[in-house]
Amino acid sequence: MKKAALWALAAVITVGSAVYQRMTGPTFPIRGKAAIGGETVSFRLPRSEESVRDCEVRVRVPNEAVSGRVDYRPLGSAEPPLRVPMTRVGEFLTCRLPAQPPAGKLEYGVTLSAGGRETSLTGKEPVVIRFKGAVPAAVLIPHILIMFAGMLLSTRAGLEAAGRGARARTFAAWAFGLLFAGGLILGPVVQKLAFGAFWTGFPLGRDLTDTKTLATIALWIVALIAGRKDRPARGWFLAASLVTLAVYLIPHSLLGS
Repeated sequence: MKKAALWALAAVITVGSAVYQRMTGPTFPIRGKAAIGGETVSFRLPRSEESVRDCEVRVRVPNEAVSGRVDYRPLGSAEPPLRVPMTRVGEFLTCRLPAQPPAGKLEYGVTLSAGGRETSLTGKEPVVIRFKGAVPAAVLIPHILIMFAGMLLSTRAGLEAAGRGARARTFAAWAFGLLFAGGLILGPVVQKLAFGAFWTGFPLGRDLTDTKTLATIALWIVALIAGRKDRPARGWFLAASLVTLAVYLIPHSLLGS
């Protein structure tokens, strides 16, 4: 397969995995539709917000006969939820959830009412929203770009190894360097700014984002050692690439702060 095609395939795999990870993560907004007041309402409920401001929950409901409320409480609290009526602003019903400190979480439900009939947009399970500190773009953007580049080079190394190409170790070395810089240098800085802790994965905690980053980099170290001094280690490079892809598909921030 030509080099351009291999790079294109690596890019497609990288972008596809990044989109999947984002859309399946615990902070991606909940989207859905519900029938109320003789019409179908589409909604998008937030699951992440910065600690510097309240979180606005907003649902577009043009029918003015429809009202709504939000019930919320701190995640895990045994206290009854606080019930707050939603305010109509034009075509929208809105409510604000109070800002929480970094890593603070609320669980909330949204209920619409019309003609004496109630419809829950959130069902039996409440939506969990996590608040975070503001991360400067000068830190966040390099972190994202470097991790993306690391994933791209990791995939390219795996394709090179699978095709018995001569540059598998070169791509592997670049993948390791980028993943190390993005995951173990910039990653903890981003987490400190967002949630007040540099590291919450193994052995200090159970954050899968931190733990999977550590495990991936450790595997790349083993692969590079196995392939030192031009020793054939295509199997190691391919395995490291596949494992990196697999752990990259684990939703970001799962079991996190």
